[in-house]
This record gives sequence, C-alpha cells and structure tokens, in this order.
Amino acid sequence: MTVHYDDLRVDWLGYATVRIEAPDGTVVYLDPGRYGVLDDYDARGGIPAREASGGSSDQWSDGDLVCVSHVHHYDSDGIERVAREDATVLVHEAVHHSETDRDVTPVRDLPYDTRRVDDELDDLIDDVIVRTTAAYNHPDGPHTRPDGTPIHPEGTGCGFLLDFDGTTVFWTGDTDVLDGHAELDVDLLLVPIGGTYTMDRESAADLAEAMDPGLVVPIHYDTFEAIEADAEAFADDLEQRGVPVSLAEK
Repeated sequence: MTVHYDDLRVDWLGYATVRIEAPDGTVVYLDPGRYGVLDDYDARGGIPAREASGGSSDQWSDGDLVCVSHVHHYDSDGIERVAREDATVLVHEAVHHSETDRDVTPVRDLPYDTRRVDDELDDLIDDVIVRTTAAYNHPDGPHTRPDGTPIHPEGTGCGFLLDFDGTTVFWTGDTDVLDGHAELDVDLLLVPIGGTYTMDRESAADLAEAMDPGLVVPIHYDTFEAIEADAEAFADDLEQRGVPVSLAEK
C-alpha cells in the first residue's frame, strides 16, 4: 500500500526499506534491501524485475538518492537494484564490509557518487535537504547483547531527516528514543516498532505523541520473529492519543 502525504508518495517495501517520491520526480530510498524485500521489486511498476523481458534489473532502478543508516542495513545488491547510474549514495561512516558476514561489495567500490556521513550532516543533496541524527541503543537499556554491550552502539549509525521543499520526513534509524528526538520538526515520521533491536511499539507511540507529526508510518517490524509487533494495537494507541497514523502493508 502506498501512503500519500503533502504530495509525497511513500512506499514501505518491507523491513527498513522505504521509497519516497517527491512531486518533482526526485526519488529517495532509505535502507534498501535485505531479507528478500526487493527480490520481486520493479520501481517502474507492474513487472517483477527478474521477469522483465529484454534487460537486467538495472533498467528498473529509479533512485536519485539512496541512504544507508548502518551496517545491518547495508545491502550492496539492494542498492544496485534501486539506484540510478548517476545516483548519490549516502552511507554512514561506520559501515564497513568487514563488520558483516554477508557477501557485500565494499562501500568504496560502489559504482555511484558515494559519500560517507556521520550523525551531524546538514546539506542540500539532489534537491533534498538531508540532515542526519544519532541512532543507537542506550548502554543501560533493554536492547543489549548477552555481554551487556548495546546492539547498536553510539557512533555506528544514524537517522535521516529529509526536507522535500518544506515537507520533512524522518526515519529514525535503528535506535532507542533519544534526547532531542521530540524537539525535531517532523511532518511524516517513519518509526520502528519491532522492539528487540529498536524501540518497541509503546516507546514509539510515546515518541510520536511527543513529536506530534502530521502522520506516522510504522516500519521495521514483522520481517522475522524477533521483530514481530502488533501494528494494529500501535495504530489504535496513536489514534486514542490523537496522532494520525497509517499502516503501510509490506
């Protein structure tokens, strides 16, 4: 299902992968790939890319800007499936192929205008104002490994706050609720609700109420057992708080 907000078209494609299309035709992807969410994906519509006649999946790529928040969402095959040949790809500075056991192309070898970002970016890129924010799990919080270290330590990832001609979209990244989140001026909030590795639906609802965006779209849930969540309960919770919410089907 596609969500429309202030002339933006927003598609949640599964896991953390989101496609945003602006009225001027600019297309942005957030964390594309992993767990098969793009296996049958065709950006141009209608035909699974692998079944397209007479060409490779590259011909269906339409992303002008691709944003990768951290190493768990780094999928070089996914990037190549969605990115135009002249795309700009933003990858958090801590992402490195040696930090994953998956077979991925090193960031330095991606065939795009690839830029490393930290959590303090504020720049105009491909007609979109891109700001980054911190994204991590609290060391003394519930999202830690057996040895007590955070699943997402501070400094290893970021969130993306995108401004499309005055309409702001915020993907928090894989994170707990952090100081400063509630102060952000956000129109459309893309928030994880799966728990285990990120905030759960209760924490996400508290954050959404505090931020008071124009619309909330939950993502990063139900891809696998560890992040299963009751999205309907999340939506009911927000509706009782007077916060608009839309559930995008995977």
